[in-house]
Amino acid sequence: QVHLVESGGGLVQAGGSLKLSCAASERTFSFHTMGWFRQAPGKEREFVAALEGPGHRTLYAESAEGRFTISGDNAKNTVYLQMNSVKPEDTAKYYCYGDPPIGGRSWGQGTQVTVSS
Repeated sequence: QVHLVESGGGLVQAGGSLKLSCAASERTFSFHTMGWFRQAPGKEREFVAALEGPGHRTLYAESAEGRFTISGDNAKNTVYLQMNSVKPEDTAKYYCYGDPPIGGRSWGQGTQVTVSS
C-alpha cells in the first residue's frame, strides 16, 4: 500500500493563494495518474485536477481551470496543487490520490483548506 501525505492546507483570504503538497512513499512515476479531489461539508467528493499518464497530461475540473495548477516533482516523489485566486467555495478538505498501472487507488488523509470572504 502506497502512503500519500498531504500538507499545505490552512486558512486563506478570498483572492489569495495556497500551495498543497502530496508526498508519496514511493516514486511518483510509478503511478499512471496522480491528482486531487476535494470534499466540502455535506457534499460529495469531487475531482479537482490530475496528472495523467507517462506524459503527465494535466486535467482540471471546470471550477479549477485557470486558477489552479497541478505539477509533480519525481525527484521528491511529490505532487503539488497551486491554488490562486481562491474563492470561499473552494473551502473543502483536499485529498491526494494515486492510480498505479495495475491495482487500486491510494488516497491520502486529506488537508483542510478554508477560504474566508
